[in-house]
Amino acid sequence: MGAAREDDQPGLTLGIDAFRRDGALKLPRLFGEAALARLRALDVRGPGSRLQDPTLPELIAPARAVASELLGGDAFPVRAVLFDKTVDGNWAVGWHQDRAIPVRERVDVEGFGPWSRKDGILHAAPPVAVLERMATLRIHIDPVDADNAPLVAALGTHRIGMTPAADAAAIAERHPQVVCFAEPGDVWAYSTPILHASERACRPRRRRVLQVDFAVDALPGGLEWAGIGAG
Repeated sequence: MGAAREDDQPGLTLGIDAFRRDGALKLPRLFGEAALARLRALDVRGPGSRLQDPTLPELIAPARAVASELLGGDAFPVRAVLFDKTVDGNWAVGWHQDRAIPVRERVDVEGFGPWSRKDGILHAAPPVAVLERMATLRIHIDPVDADNAPLVAALGTHRIGMTPAADAAAIAERHPQVVCFAEPGDVWAYSTPILHASERACRPRRRRVLQVDFAVDALPGGLEWAGIGAG
């Protein structure tokens, strides 16, 4: 992918200005061993499980506090997905933007759509302005190194609007890239519409990441976020 090493990238310092400029920010050791033990106990139902669990909001409280600071408001979690790459479940994802948001029920509002269901949860593609007011935090449960399929993000692409899928790779190559290495308890935060990708692990082993999307704004026209606290 032509990505540079994390420690070669200037400006990836802990701070709101860096996050707004780059669209990605590493938060080392945000979760300690007690929290990691609880994260390891989460039920995994395949390589990517969308979680609805009343215990999650309390468990991810440190991530919510960071998201609130980065977004400049009272952030709340709207989606949680537990990714679990293993020797038997090892996949690649090309350059793309996360485009769909989870909602409680369908309300036809201008600019929202197409509609889909993922793990039984209704999703809609919103206007890009909604995505630009969101942050995605990836809570690392297992270590991620160069051999274990780290996420790669194209810095600055969170500020260019929606990218046609066919052009995503070429656009990503024109931007500096960061490889998101991590140790257990580290968190990578990125602006939700940033272009990102990951390859298959070349030496696969377990790589669990709890990815949580946060928002600060209500949806228009009677639409409501699905949330993650349902039993």
